[in-house]
Amino acid sequence: MAATPTADHAADVHLFGIRHHGPGSARSLRRALEGLRPDLLLVEGPPDADSVLPLLAHAEMRPPAAILVYVPGEPRRAVFYPFAAFSPEWQAIHYAIASGVPARFMDLPHWHQLALDDPQTNAPDAGPLPQPDDASGGAAADDEPDLLALLAHPARDPLGWLARAAGYSDGERWWEHMVEQRRDDAGLFTAILEAMAALREEAEALDATAAPPPPHRRHEDRREAWMRQAIRVARREGFRRIAVVCGAWHAPALRDLGDEKRDVALLKGLPKVKTSATWAPWTYGRLSFESGYGAGVTSPGWYDHLWHHPDGGATRWMARVAHLLRAEDLDASAAHVIEAVRLSEALAAMRGHPLPGLPELNDACRAVFCFGGDAPMRLIHERLIVGERLGAVPDETPAVPLQQDLAREQRRLRLPPEAQWKQYDLDLRKPTDLERSHLLRRLNLLGVGWGALQGSSGTGTFRESWRLQWEPEFAVSLIEAAAWGNTVRDAAATRALAVADAADALPPLVAVVNQVLLADLPDSVAALMERLQERSARIGDVGQLMDALVQEDRSTRASLVNSLRYGNVRQTDGVLVSRVVDGLVVRICVGLPGACASLDDDAAAAMFARIVGVDAALRLLQNAEHLAAWHAALRRVADLGGAHGLVAGRCCRILLDAGRLDADEAGRRLGLALSTAADPAQAAAWVEGRLKNSGLILLHDGGLWSILDRWVAGLSPEIFPQLLPLLRRTFATFPVGERRQLGERARVGAPGAGPAPGAGGARGGQPDFDQERADAVLPLVARLLGLKVT
Repeated sequence: MAATPTADHAADVHLFGIRHHGPGSARSLRRALEGLRPDLLLVEGPPDADSVLPLLAHAEMRPPAAILVYVPGEPRRAVFYPFAAFSPEWQAIHYAIASGVPARFMDLPHWHQLALDDPQTNAPDAGPLPQPDDASGGAAADDEPDLLALLAHPARDPLGWLARAAGYSDGERWWEHMVEQRRDDAGLFTAILEAMAALREEAEALDATAAPPPPHRRHEDRREAWMRQAIRVARREGFRRIAVVCGAWHAPALRDLGDEKRDVALLKGLPKVKTSATWAPWTYGRLSFESGYGAGVTSPGWYDHLWHHPDGGATRWMARVAHLLRAEDLDASAAHVIEAVRLSEALAAMRGHPLPGLPELNDACRAVFCFGGDAPMRLIHERLIVGERLGAVPDETPAVPLQQDLAREQRRLRLPPEAQWKQYDLDLRKPTDLERSHLLRRLNLLGVGWGALQGSSGTGTFRESWRLQWEPEFAVSLIEAAAWGNTVRDAAATRALAVADAADALPPLVAVVNQVLLADLPDSVAALMERLQERSARIGDVGQLMDALVQEDRSTRASLVNSLRYGNVRQTDGVLVSRVVDGLVVRICVGLPGACASLDDDAAAAMFARIVGVDAALRLLQNAEHLAAWHAALRRVADLGGAHGLVAGRCCRILLDAGRLDADEAGRRLGLALSTAADPAQAAAWVEGRLKNSGLILLHDGGLWSILDRWVAGLSPEIFPQLLPLLRRTFATFPVGERRQLGERARVGAPGAGPAPGAGGARGGQPDFDQERADAVLPLVARLLGLKVT
């Protein structure tokens, strides 16, 4: 039914103060509009989006969806206006379109609001730009210094003020009991108008004590002045029954149109910027308070349930809870559902409520389904109370070419955007999975993180695991990325070149090359390889060159070497990569001896890791020329008089393993490194470089054991405590089994030294072994194993 007239002009202007997302408000508003039959509908919202309003009634439009208003060329300057099926504005516009009633937005346009928010065009007294209204119609939070005063202001939490006056703990619960569960909405909007008018009087009294007025007040005055002007324009156009749908907080300010000259003066001279508008899919997760959305609600999934099932709420809700828990292999039966419904109804009666609300349902779920546990309740909260629904918009929605191309690719590759994360295991040997991987990697190059790579398996990385979850903000990212090209492929290739040009070091440039190779952008590979070759030729830092050669993606182990070795998996051109790798290897081998001179402990540790990485990469390539040059460079490092022991020891180890250093020469170098003339700290570092991460060589090399044993035994009592932490650090890199064997070998004696005095010979010298008792067990063991005893 129509609202009661509230002023002289109310015979043709009917105010409906609503909460922006509430099924009770939406249901009451829809009935009021059907009874009023207005000839014009004015809705609080951005006039920038009037052109896309008709799409709301399209058959393919599925809420939740949001109006996106942005500045072309600067899409990061954007504002979302989200709607759900239970949003009053959504239902009001639906009614207007279905009834043939003109509908307009009447809020301060964002061609002014976004201009006010721009520091380059913002006037000194313009104040900060708030986001769309909060849940009750008040302004969203601004950056103000007095936080306590801000929280206490009625404009910030009008529902909280009303709830405290009625004895409720919070505004959400008060609104649900007074409006969402209401069956008779007669006089509802008149009551809301009176309540908000009283709160505004309190707020104006508080603002009157502030000098100067708070910034949010100036902005709200402009917004309400624009709304009043929109009503005046509609009346001049001859509309007689005008329905005005706005946040409840603004309704009292629109009841009396007041002084038009004052409103005109308030709006005069506002800066302006060009804006565009479109629709974007939204999610219930982004409609909740938890996402940071100022006008959000705590339980959009629950409100959706109330909208579609206003009469059978408790029973249907518990059935959904049981279905969810059973899908997660948790115990939930029909008996649980019955018991939970009864408990929720009993709790509602005890608390004096006509029907169970969400608190009663949650308490019942926790007691019956969850046995007091928190983990199942978190699942219920995420999947049902908040919900994971993702809306959809029709193909006719205005979109940049890049968005349209992505939508086509999603349909072709059967990768639908979903609010809930979904795991995809891709086999890159299959054409469709390979194209899916290319698409996701290209989007990552564009800064659209729809897919997160979880890992890969196989030496050739032919399997990948992706976790996909669509976020509404990707609409802005796609509009921003549209500056790079009209298709995902072209845009990713162009942006990769721009990122490479901006790279100030070699490793970031190599990272871009790896991403481009994996994203299958051959048009960019040649240009990037030229940049990489040119940049590496000018760089004299051997560390950067080594990092560039071995740099890997942590999840895929993708690198220049892997791309060259296994490039046929993704059908990439290995010739281009080979030319760059050849240049890097030559420069590394020439500059390595100089880079290893006069290193401190930290620099030596970093060089140790680089040498290990380059050696593994070159062994993977199995290029004889590269390996020969690399081993020659390592030999020069090992011969350096001033080389750090950690680096020199590892060089000797690599040369010995590769057969470029015989055992006698390796023993001679070890003896020199551990001689009494050598610095004990450098000797310990040499041992660490020689043995780190592998104790097997020490177990099976008796000569190496003897040299180390004599060196340790010859350490003075003053030096030994200083070197003990270094030696323990080296042995800590050995596997547990190797450390155990080394301990036994140290207790018994050196390899080949024979058993310790008094030891039996059957177990390598352990004195407690009884051969006779062991022989007595053998017949029984043979019977257990089914063997014939001879």
